[in-house]
Amino acid sequence: MPLDPNTVQIITHLVAALIAGGIVGLERSYHGRPAGFRTHALVCLASSLLMLVTLYQEKWFIGIPLEAVRTDPTRMAQGIMTGIGFLGAGVIFKEGLSVRGLTTAASIWITAAIGILMGVGFYLPAVLATLLTVATLSFFRWIEARIPSHFYAHHFVRFDRDSVMPEQELKGFLANLGFTVANMSHRLSDDGINFEYRMVIRTTNPQNLSELAVALRELKTVRAFRISPTGD
Repeated sequence: MPLDPNTVQIITHLVAALIAGGIVGLERSYHGRPAGFRTHALVCLASSLLMLVTLYQEKWFIGIPLEAVRTDPTRMAQGIMTGIGFLGAGVIFKEGLSVRGLTTAASIWITAAIGILMGVGFYLPAVLATLLTVATLSFFRWIEARIPSHFYAHHFVRFDRDSVMPEQELKGFLANLGFTVANMSHRLSDDGINFEYRMVIRTTNPQNLSELAVALRELKTVRAFRISPTGD
């Protein structure tokens, strides 16, 4: 028994959206992101499904001439892109002083857009957007890793009040390890026993962070320290 052309079209829209979302999600799952294969597949599928509501308006205006009803399909797309924000916010989280998950949130947002295109049958830009999204998430990562850039970290180091390393000496110590210092602040503990320097440090080689930790661990006057790299 042959399928109705509309049924074939609906199946095509939904399956194409599921595949496109899954392709983007595979890249995120491969890199261990919280929103991965299933999340992206479902987002794309849901966007496509909701757009089918506007594509087949005659199915929910039974007995009413379409000329008598004025609907705006773009409002559904606007609602989808607005509502998808709660998923994007859910994958953005603060880890110490770093904010992570922005790229995954962006991938969820564009996956919803791809689903909308699949839902209305605009296959060429949808397929192209899927390929470009995967290329951006994977190939651009490779390019980004090879572009010279600065690496930042939030750093504090604590000394006994009577054996504090002078500020200029500390800056020289960090400079010898390949760091520049910004936003240095000073803090004396409430009990008056410890003194802390807090700062943002910058380097062009992330390996310097490990070398700094080793060097600080060998200083007998250092009571405690923390190095918190910033992330995207």
